[in-house]
Amino acid sequence: MATSHAAATSAKVERRESAELLNVLIVDDDRAARESCKQVAEDLGFVTHLVPDALAAYETLEQQPIDVVLLDLRSPDGGGLEVLREVKQRRPQAEVVLMTDFGTVQNAVQAMRFGAYDYLTKPFDRDELRLLLERVRSHVKILGENRMLRAKLRSKDGFANIVGASPQMEKLYRIVSKVAVSTHPVLILGESGTGKELVARAIHSSGPHRDKPFLPVDCGTLVPTLIESELFGHVKGAFTGATRSKQGLLELAQGGTVFLDEIGELPTDLQSKLLRALQEKEIRPVGGTRRIPIDARILAASNRDLETACETGTFRKDLYFRLNVVNLRIPPLRERKADIPLLVGRFLERMSGADGTARGNVERTISDNALQRLMGYEWPGNVRELENCLERACALSSGPIVHLGDLPTALQNAEMFMGPPQPALNGPQIVPIAEIEKQTILSTIRVLNGDKLEAARRLGIGKTTLYRKLKEYGTQF
Repeated sequence: MATSHAAATSAKVERRESAELLNVLIVDDDRAARESCKQVAEDLGFVTHLVPDALAAYETLEQQPIDVVLLDLRSPDGGGLEVLREVKQRRPQAEVVLMTDFGTVQNAVQAMRFGAYDYLTKPFDRDELRLLLERVRSHVKILGENRMLRAKLRSKDGFANIVGASPQMEKLYRIVSKVAVSTHPVLILGESGTGKELVARAIHSSGPHRDKPFLPVDCGTLVPTLIESELFGHVKGAFTGATRSKQGLLELAQGGTVFLDEIGELPTDLQSKLLRALQEKEIRPVGGTRRIPIDARILAASNRDLETACETGTFRKDLYFRLNVVNLRIPPLRERKADIPLLVGRFLERMSGADGTARGNVERTISDNALQRLMGYEWPGNVRELENCLERACALSSGPIVHLGDLPTALQNAEMFMGPPQPALNGPQIVPIAEIEKQTILSTIRVLNGDKLEAARRLGIGKTTLYRKLKEYGTQF
């Protein structure tokens, strides 16, 4: 008898460990029903919390890490749908299973549209409840594993949205990996459209505070009063329209990152206020007298030459020195043309919906002469211009293939800065991007009469990369 009891206890412990101590909240005004659900849930290893009504349920949601809610749709102190909305608002990640009488099945079906996981029709037996709880337990476990995987991916690969394998980008990745682990300010410089905010996000998501907020503000598009309010907050009545107090980003970011995009456009009076905030690590909201401590990492970006701005007096030198602890320069696209096929592939994948964005349902690709034209263009608008160009081309193309004629007229007529595009093969054939890259490299070297160093410069790749490619092709010049 003792052995049997020990085995049963061991089995229950095993089940509880497999459930990873998931918490289930049982909401039903029928005490017998609550106890019956409790026995099934505990037998499966759940930690149970029993309450008779919605108000007690809200209180429990605030105090306990609830994973699953068993909710009687006929709540004694409010409509079941209203209770469901409130539960999901208070704890969005909790899965809600509705218990309903036959007459309210239609409401239960409607509730599934509002976020309920499933429903049971009363009276139900223990086996039905057991099967459903096992299913929801597996679902919650998978969701948890996915969250952990995403967090792990963010920690290991904060560069997921940055595309490039050129030597210039490899160098950038190495620097970003180093500065991500510190808390020093970083100044990111680059032309418009190069991806300065993506780099800032990579720094944040690769660092130790990746789970804290990343709060961007564009200093170049907001009027000065709005920028000041965004950064420092304001108290009620501080200015016309300030009907309530508002926290600033520097306060909201606590432990996270504030990204100041186009910092060079910040008015000089706000530059002084920002410098003081960074030095004293505290802010005073607009119209307020109370000083508020801040704990936020500052990442700033600009497409302007800030050193020249300091010399002309439009940017404070002391703020520049405060921000320029680490300096990152993002190369323009014309300096890393070897990355264009990779970028084109990523954008077309996104526009096909193949990355899960559901922006399309057609697998898109590009013809060889269209890609060669993209490779030869100088891209003054950088990566953003390339993406917009492909968006337009996909919208205008009559099929899944982007042809030369689908590209903007201005780009078709623009002067090319590398060897002429190879003539198309018999008809509009599609060739692998690796083959197009090979033909582009070889044709450029031919046009330059075998000058490999100049070819590497024009292609935007390092000479080591070029020699490695030629070795792969088995070609000598």
